[in-house]
Amino acid sequence: MVTRIRAGDAGAYGALVARYRDRLARYAFHMIGDREDAEEALQDAFVRAYRSLERCDDPARFGAWLYGILVNRCRTTGARAARRRRMFVNDEDAIHGAAHPDQSERVEWADVVGRALARLGSEYREAFLLKHVEDMEYEEMAELTGAGVSALKMRVKRAREQLQRFLKEAEHV
Repeated sequence: MVTRIRAGDAGAYGALVARYRDRLARYAFHMIGDREDAEEALQDAFVRAYRSLERCDDPARFGAWLYGILVNRCRTTGARAARRRRMFVNDEDAIHGAAHPDQSERVEWADVVGRALARLGSEYREAFLLKHVEDMEYEEMAELTGAGVSALKMRVKRAREQLQRFLKEAEHV
């Protein structure tokens, strides 16, 4: 498909977007923590990939190449969103109303986990999500992030340790 797009078949890009959209959207949301910001990072990644498709050295590895673009966009968007969140108070309950009673425990747990993930440093969060949410092998993670396999293993280990500590703290609050 990359070859077809390079030859001028812009419609083929839609098929590539459809193929990768859900998986990349899930990663972006987990990495950034906000649907709108994640959507912005995802759209920006697709646009950048289309504009620079000639720089995709190995069309067979388009997915990994696109993932790398998204990782960088998430880093940039996440940093910008963090600065913006520091300026505004975000009260989800006030915005969306109280959760349904039968869903409250699940919503509360998801919120606790989300806050714990957000407390991780970006390198730890990124490594943890790639390994445990996206189920990637360390070699693939290394290719995407530019970090070494041993560094990534350490980041995932430290992320797990910190998450355990954060979740135990949350039980006592």
